[in-house]
Amino acid sequence: MTARAHAPGNQDELMEYRLSLRLGPVHARQRLGIEREAEARVFGRDHRSFHLENWTDAPGLIRFCLRMAGLLNRGQNNSRRLRTVHNRFHLPDLPAAFAGYRILHLTDLHVDMDEANLQALMREIKPLDYDLCVLTGDYRRQTWGPIDEALDGMARLREAIRGPAFAVLGNHDSVTMVPALEDMGYRLLMNEMIPIEHQGDCLYIAGVDDAHFYKAHNLHRAGDNIPAGGISILLSHTPEIWREAAHAGYDLFLCGHTHGGQICLPGGIPVTLDSDCPRHLGRGYWQMNGMQGYTSPGSGTSVVNVRLNCPPEVTIHTLARGPG
Repeated sequence: MTARAHAPGNQDELMEYRLSLRLGPVHARQRLGIEREAEARVFGRDHRSFHLENWTDAPGLIRFCLRMAGLLNRGQNNSRRLRTVHNRFHLPDLPAAFAGYRILHLTDLHVDMDEANLQALMREIKPLDYDLCVLTGDYRRQTWGPIDEALDGMARLREAIRGPAFAVLGNHDSVTMVPALEDMGYRLLMNEMIPIEHQGDCLYIAGVDDAHFYKAHNLHRAGDNIPAGGISILLSHTPEIWREAAHAGYDLFLCGHTHGGQICLPGGIPVTLDSDCPRHLGRGYWQMNGMQGYTSPGSGTSVVNVRLNCPPEVTIHTLARGPG
């Protein structure tokens, strides 16, 4: 199966052609086809496709309920009070040059959801000290529709991020965002790996396409060229593929998607995580089958710009040598 040989005609053909060159024709056709099919089944046209994020009345209903409970203003204020959380990964075989290496982890930004949140995010990361930035998906507010506002927000954010920025797509993102994001200076990892060199040593960052809705992830393609014994970091939007990733041999797993619940009961107990994984993988640091992971609750919000008992965060992961 090969990309079309003839010159593309309309805008859709041009985008498909460009994505075929970037991702390969099969991956491009798969992702674009599922996106088009899903967009045609937004709730209201096909009752079998219900999802809260696609229900156009959901934000108004949730806001009404929160307002009646006296929680709306507090929840909105909470969503704009970002904090920086520090996490440390201990790796016995970490190359010496990477001891103390810092990774800024951003996820679930939904940059076109709330301008005040985006401004708070850029203020929060401005003074931070880090060696590279990784982003684990969900840059757009909706799971369908226009991408221009999300791309505008991501362009402004890129100006605030210093140095390299590696990213994967989430279930809210369109694959048609890839060319523009890469033109801005984000390096999208679409079932791909890139070596990171630092002071003569090397580690390997791999990233997979969305595994939650699109099921377009390919851990083998992402990791086959990682040399034996090389320290590897996997970027995934969702924690749902933790078992596959651990058995594939990845050392670290960085993800988001769950928002930590976003609206939680007192004590931070999530009402829902919208993720097919054990609940203790829904937020923060975890270990499974010898692999260390971190599920960030993210910086942004979905459906409504409200957080309760679940603060938004940006995360600095510091790599350290030796046992934990």
